[in-house]
Amino acid sequence: MTVNPVAGRTTAQDITGRASCLRLAVVDMSGTTVTDGGLIDEALRDAFLDAGEDPEGQRFGSMMDFAHSAMGLSKLGVFRQLYEGEPERALLANAVFEKSYDRLVARGGVQAIPGARETMEWLREAGMQLCLVTGFGRHTQNTILESLGWMGLADLSLCPEDAGRGRPHPDMILTAVLALDLDDVREVLVVGDTTADIQSGLRAGAGLVTGVLSGAHSEFALRAAGADAVVPSIRDIPGLLREGSRPLLGGRQL
Repeated sequence: MTVNPVAGRTTAQDITGRASCLRLAVVDMSGTTVTDGGLIDEALRDAFLDAGEDPEGQRFGSMMDFAHSAMGLSKLGVFRQLYEGEPERALLANAVFEKSYDRLVARGGVQAIPGARETMEWLREAGMQLCLVTGFGRHTQNTILESLGWMGLADLSLCPEDAGRGRPHPDMILTAVLALDLDDVREVLVVGDTTADIQSGLRAGAGLVTGVLSGAHSEFALRAAGADAVVPSIRDIPGLLREGSRPLLGGRQL
């Protein structure tokens, strides 16, 4: 398949050209490499119930809707927005959420998205360092990694508290660049399933920002956020980088 150059879009030639310069892949976890079958909703429900919300009330549904729309953001940041002006309540809700989610994960509730591990191993074999990022806290991130047998798979794993701010801010990507001793942010590949992933990649100045359709947000939303490319799944990343022959949507010229 040949992708013809279009003004304001990233072409197949752009992708293959940038791929040769990539030295670090910053890859999202939930929705991109990991699926939990709705455990986030269960943990959110536990947090809201503990906070005294009425599960039959309109406010409860609105809060769940907001949390869904904010996928990719720091979970603590989401609770802070929901309980604006009530910092202690937000902290407590986040603590209940993480405790509930950790318990659900420990029961074997998370699975690798098909092709995720193989793709990450391919990226490393291709000469890239690998950083896994999340909107969860450190303990939850480690629980997921341990559950999947992924401890040691990446060169680095980061959560918002490690970097200062979560997505859509660029902090985790820039922290990875510094920690792994890269010379140029344009050597970074960012892969994620949410608009927040795309925004953080663009704000960091990453060389290639790619959306996947295995998680929270649609092709349209990822394109609108400015993704250089959108592919069905993380398992399509090697083909994208090798050939530049996957559907390339949205994007920018460097």
